[in-house]
Amino acid sequence: MTRHPPTIDDEFLIAALRLASGNDPVPARVTEAARAVFGLRLPGATTAHPVATPLPQGVRSAGRPRLLRFSAGELTVELEVSSLDGLVDLAGQISPCPEVGALVEVRTLHVTESRPLSPTGQFAVTGLPPGWFSVVCHRPEHPPVATSWTRIRP
Repeated sequence: MTRHPPTIDDEFLIAALRLASGNDPVPARVTEAARAVFGLRLPGATTAHPVATPLPQGVRSAGRPRLLRFSAGELTVELEVSSLDGLVDLAGQISPCPEVGALVEVRTLHVTESRPLSPTGQFAVTGLPPGWFSVVCHRPEHPPVATSWTRIRP
């Protein structure tokens, strides 16, 4: 009995050669996502990194809002994240309170909401989709301060 090698079609051979040479095409969804993320960059912005926030003692965490704190130099961004009906609400405070004319942007991959700060540095945004978000504080005469991207799950 004579053995013959398996038949290899042209498409399989081309795909194998691409993989072997490292020239496998990038999927379209990956390219689209990269372009979308590139559009969200803020050149010159200072990044506020997460800071540990202690939980209040004697309180159960189930059903409670999530507390987050970010810091960049002298500026602190405190956030309370809660969810209702699959959407996310953010209440926050910037301290020390920025001067008049400061505003906050809450950015997601699909939506950006801008809010002026109250005289005490507080703001709120409701009805956000769950997923990745970043808060950006714009102050007159200063570069923007943006929190690192954080994932919100309802």
